[in-house]
Amino acid sequence: MMIPRSLRTLLDETRGRRRAEWAGREVWLANEAWGELAVSLQGAQVLHYLPAGDGSDGWLWVTPTPQALPGAIRGGIPLCWPWFADDRYADESPDRSGPFHGPARKADWRLDAVDDHEEGVELHLSPEGRLHTQLAPRLVVQANARRLHLELITEHVGETPVKISGALHSYLAVGDAFACRVEGLAGARYLDKLAGFAERDQQGELGVRGGLDRIYHSNAELTLDDGSRRLRIARQGSDSAVIWHPGEALPDDTPEEAARRFLCVESANTRLDPVWLVPGAQHLLGTTLSVADAAS
Repeated sequence: MMIPRSLRTLLDETRGRRRAEWAGREVWLANEAWGELAVSLQGAQVLHYLPAGDGSDGWLWVTPTPQALPGAIRGGIPLCWPWFADDRYADESPDRSGPFHGPARKADWRLDAVDDHEEGVELHLSPEGRLHTQLAPRLVVQANARRLHLELITEHVGETPVKISGALHSYLAVGDAFACRVEGLAGARYLDKLAGFAERDQQGELGVRGGLDRIYHSNAELTLDDGSRRLRIARQGSDSAVIWHPGEALPDDTPEEAARRFLCVESANTRLDPVWLVPGAQHLLGTTLSVADAAS
C-alpha cells in the first residue's frame, strides 16, 4: 500500500470534503466523483492523490511510520523553502539559519480558500506565521480526474534582494524503484551528490538501478515509467530536476519493505539555478502530474 492504512481508512470514511486528524496533524480530505486528495496543514503537504478510475493506491507514496510532531512526514510532496537541502547562502541574513530544506515543511499552514476548479478542487494555503523577514510564500493545489498541479509562489515583501532555492519534493509511488526509467534527461548535465557533486553528462535515458541523488540542469518535461504506469511530470519555473532514492542508506522513518515503493522526481531551484528576487517580485515554482501517452 502506498499510503498508511490509517490514512486510507480516513479517506474511505470521507464523503465529499472534510477536516480530520491523522498522525497528530490536521488534514484536509476530499473523496469525490473526480477522485481523492489529502493535504496536511503541517507543511501544506499534499499526502495523497488518486484520480477516479485509476485503479491504483494513489500516485504518491507516504511512509507507513511517520515521525511524531514536531518532525516532518516523509512522503507526498513536501515543500522545501526558501532553500533546498543545506544551500543556505552566505548573505549574513538571520533567515539563513534553520533546518535542512528550510522551515516551510514543518510550519503550520492555514487553508485560506477551497474552490471548485475544472471539475475538481483548488486549494489556497499560506503559513500561519512569518517564515522569512522579506519573503511570503503561498501554495495553490489543483486536483481533478486528469491531473495534480501545485504552485509554490514566493512574493518579495521586503526592501533588499534575496537569493532563494527550493523544491517540490515529490515522492512518486512506483512498483519497484530500481526497475524505473526516467525519460527526458538524455544528454543533460548533472551533479552527482553521491560522488562529491561531480559534474557529469547523462548518457541515454536514466534507468534507476540503485540509490542515487542527482541534480540535473534541465527544464524538460519528464516521464516516469515503472512498467505499469507512465507518469508525465511537467515543471514550471524550474531549471533543476532532482532525482533521489536513498538506496540502502534508509532514513529512520522508512521501513525497508516500503523503501522500494517510491522514487523522488522533483521540480526544483538549486545551486544550479538559484532565484534572485527583488522587492515586489514573485517567483512561481510548479509541478504538474498527469498520465503520459503509452510509449510508441
